[in-house]
This record gives sequence, structure tokens and C-alpha cells, in this order.
Amino acid sequence: MEHLSWTKEGQVAQVIINSPPANALSSGILKDLSSVLDDIDQDPSIKAILLKGEGKFFSAGADIKEFTTFQNESDYAGLAKKGQDLFNRLENYHIPVIASIHGAALGGGLELAMACHVRIVTKQAKLGLPELSLGIIPGFAGSQRLPRYVGLPKAYEMILSGEPISGEEAAQYGLANHAVDEEELDSFSMNLANKFASKSGPSIQAVMKLLPYAQTSQFQNGVNLEAEEFGKVFGNDDAKEGISAFIEKRQPNFKDQ
Repeated sequence: MEHLSWTKEGQVAQVIINSPPANALSSGILKDLSSVLDDIDQDPSIKAILLKGEGKFFSAGADIKEFTTFQNESDYAGLAKKGQDLFNRLENYHIPVIASIHGAALGGGLELAMACHVRIVTKQAKLGLPELSLGIIPGFAGSQRLPRYVGLPKAYEMILSGEPISGEEAAQYGLANHAVDEEELDSFSMNLANKFASKSGPSIQAVMKLLPYAQTSQFQNGVNLEAEEFGKVFGNDDAKEGISAFIEKRQPNFKDQ
């Protein structure tokens, strides 16, 4: 695997995103993450996963430059569906996944973190969905998962403003389970993973089956619609302008079309 590595420590799998400088979620990372889950499927002794990023960030977004290689609406919608399916697999995984977040979890990075079952963040970390600042929208189910954690009013504010919140704020709003000091992040996250892994395997897997039933029946409908809208929005002129402005490090000039 080119973008991810994983090791087993006791009954915990540590999965590390390593795609500098920003650990941007490319299609390669999505493919590698799927392969990691396949590997972990084969080891019944693993009872928890700890997911973290190497370097300065957990993941500072999707790979925007990769988007410029797509040609049409179906390409964009297909990418969204691919990411959604993988994150849905993660959310419904048979053992708990803890996201250990430092630096930033933005855009696709936050969408990945929200698909995990527990999020531990540093107090100074930045979490947000800045897609609208680029003239696009979240595509990996961010529009559907964020309201679950922070409520509709805060989700509207975060998505429409594109502005991130701090790790401390994320814990206050329920987006993160705990906000800790930078030097505590690794030990705190691993201690929690070991607490999970100390429980009986069958009881862990029973809980992982049961809790998703608390979701509303409309969730999957919303996710499917998000993929469609992602494809439509990515095909318009504002999306092209927003992506170009991002790559060129300038303010976009949107024409509302």
C-alpha cells in the first residue's frame, strides 16, 4: 500500500495515513483503506482500530487536484459514491474505529473521521467542511453525518460558512468525544482503544450491529441524493472557478452558474 500503513499492537490495529504534505484523501488512499479493512477482516483477534495521520494533519481534505482529471458529471458522482460506500462500510464495521485527530480534519478528512465511531481531537485541531468556499459541496456523506453530531443549525452554519471549528468546540458540540492536549493525544487514544479491546469479542460485535439502528431511515436516501448533487455541482462553471482559485491560491470569482 502506497498511502497507508498499519500495525497490530496487542488486539488493536493502528492505521496511519501517510500521504504528505496534507494526507489529502485521494482515490489511492480510499483504495488502500479498503485493502486495510480487508486485511483486518482476516484477523479475528483484532478488536479495535485506531486511525491517525502522519505529519502535520489527520487529513486536510480531499485531493482537489485529482478532481481536475475528471471529465463529466458521472465521474464526479461516481467518486462520491465510491467514497460513500467505503465510509458506510467503515461506519458499519464489526469492530470500533477511533479517529485520533491532530492538526486538521477538513472536507473529506472530516467526512472520514465522522464515519469512525469515536473521535479524539487535540484542543487546537481544526475541523470543518470548507467545500462551499470552492464552489462545490461535500461528497462523502458529510452533509448527512455532520447534522447528526452538531445539530441542524450548527451544521448549516459550518457548511454554508465553510469555516472550521476548534477541537475544543468540536467536543462541546458533540462532534468529538474528547479534546485533549497535543502531547496527550496518542496515549489517550490508545488507552481508549485498549479499553474497547479488553471486552469480549462477541459482545463488541453485537453492539456494533445494534447501535446503527438508531439512525433514521432517511439517512441512505440523503446520502444517495448527495452523490447526485455532488455530480451536478461539480459540472458547473463555479466549481471549475473554485477549484482553479484553490489551486492558484486566490479568491474565487463566482458567477452563480
